[in-house]
Amino acid sequence: MHVFIGGAYNGKTDYVMRLYEQHDVVLVEGDLPDVAPACEILVIKHVEKWLMTQNLEEDEVVVQSVLTKLTALAQHCSLVLIVTDMGRGVVPMEKQARLLRDTCGRLYQALFAEAEQVVRIWYGIGEQLK
Repeated sequence: MHVFIGGAYNGKTDYVMRLYEQHDVVLVEGDLPDVAPACEILVIKHVEKWLMTQNLEEDEVVVQSVLTKLTALAQHCSLVLIVTDMGRGVVPMEKQARLLRDTCGRLYQALFAEAEQVVRIWYGIGEQLK
């Protein structure tokens, strides 16, 4: 699994699609498919949108659920995740926004630990972290 992270509108999707332009790529946005589509590389972006549909008060269960789904998908094709940096030290005032930020932080830690490669994108420029 390869993970690309960066702020909103920092060129993550363009960077990834250029990187894999010679491959059979399927892009899924804001969802975690139950079944892997027929492709060489499955790119999933905006996992945080899918997280907003979950019970974030049970964040450990949610994180484990995501990891289980991703492991199953990775059995069928190479997996690439594009995730948005949600925090940068800013604590939202609304409870639901705080829960989302915290759950994303825990999920991203788990994803980065499992990932073969982690790249931070800053205004279209990639910096390999792992």
